Amino acid sequence: MKVILTQNVKKLGNKGDLVDVSEGYARNYLVPRGLAVEATDSNLRSLSHEKAVAKQKEAREREQARERAAKLEALTVKIAAKSGESGRLFGSVTAGDIADAVKAACGLELDRRRIELKEPIKALGAYQVPVQLYPGISARLTVQVVHGDRA
Repeated sequence: MKVILTQNVKKLGNKGDLVDVSEGYARNYLVPRGLAVEATDSNLRSLSHEKAVAKQKEAREREQARERAAKLEALTVKIAAKSGESGRLFGSVTAGDIADAVKAACGLELDRRRIELKEPIKALGAYQVPVQLYPGISARLTVQVVHGDRA
């Protein structure tokens, strides 16, 4: 019997897959638990429509990520922090600080977990910080830490 999986099932397949299983397994386990539906013509049409909508959504999100990447590549964010005479900061600049500075500079909302800062910045200077915007799409943001009072 052919069924369409509505959820990921271990050792059988992923959501949206068309699989062939025994009739008893389908009727007694998969369908009652909501893990699968029978592969009728209407369900197959619905599945193909959902896949098309998901593909369009992914393409739209990928394009938005490319636009955001171009915007971030051209942006230089200045962060003022208290520092000593040697250029060492009193404290550090974290991914959260960078996300706040980007939002203040251009209004672009960034998740701090997407900013790939290996360790907090602890000295004055300019840094290239990678930002992961979408799988396969990343940007390099220029962060300049300058002497001053943190706002």
